[in-house]
Amino acid sequence: MTETNVSDAEVDRPRVPAPTITKPPRAARRLRRGSPVARWTLRLIAVGYVLGLVALPVGTVVQRTFAGGLHPVLESLQNPDLLAAARLGLIVSVISVLINTVFGVGAAVLLVRYRFPGRGLLNAVIDLPVSISPVVVGIALILVYGENGWFGPTLTKLNIQIIFATPAIVMATVIVALPLVVREVIPVLEEVGTEQDQAAQSLGANAVQRFLRITLPTIKWALAYGVVLSLARSLGEFGAVRVVSGSVPGVSETPTLFVNDNYQQFGPKAEQAAFTMAFALMLISVLFIVVIALLRPKEQNQ
Repeated sequence: MTETNVSDAEVDRPRVPAPTITKPPRAARRLRRGSPVARWTLRLIAVGYVLGLVALPVGTVVQRTFAGGLHPVLESLQNPDLLAAARLGLIVSVISVLINTVFGVGAAVLLVRYRFPGRGLLNAVIDLPVSISPVVVGIALILVYGENGWFGPTLTKLNIQIIFATPAIVMATVIVALPLVVREVIPVLEEVGTEQDQAAQSLGANAVQRFLRITLPTIKWALAYGVVLSLARSLGEFGAVRVVSGSVPGVSETPTLFVNDNYQQFGPKAEQAAFTMAFALMLISVLFIVVIALLRPKEQNQ
């Protein structure tokens, strides 16, 4: 057996007692948590706020939609103006989302990975639709493409109508939904950095290969989230579209305009049609919320 040599310093070293963890006094814990009355008051205020601004109006729309049963709803769904408005809204929203997706991804890559003169100005212009009223967007389009606007006489000579037609509706919808895809993709690209892209470039990959194999898989969930937000914003746009569309039933009337115009008309059929379209838009919004809730955890894991 071997003997263990212990020095005198180690033997004489005093033992330090283990630190004791003391709990804060009960009064301090109560103060940190707050009083039960304050907690319940805040909860009631929050619940009342949500009920008053969201649940009550939504419940009223549902109640008014099915007040006469299911037959009036099915009859309203056969309204040709309602079908035309739904068709136009779907076409405009799809075109708007496609344009904003292509522009959003391109602008995000440009702003994150490149430095160029006017970069700050471009970054500010992208956020401009959020800070101004959609009605101002519609008026600006009329001043540019209207009959008396900058390009109005030229468009009239070419027999091309922009304002009070589908092109103006698409342009207004694209502008108001412009920042949504960009602002979802930029943070992901900033977090990932450019190391993988530079490594692929050093191995001989061209720009298309780097985008399809590196950039797109990296931003896919953020891109999907931005597309859903853009689609929801496009379907629900009212102010800018109201100014530039003319709101002609069956021609240039979107779903939101259909709800507004029919609700302001007198008669039970028009009112029922307005509530039916409003209920359909609510169902689509709920579907978007579910999709966003499913995409958000995946985006956070990325």
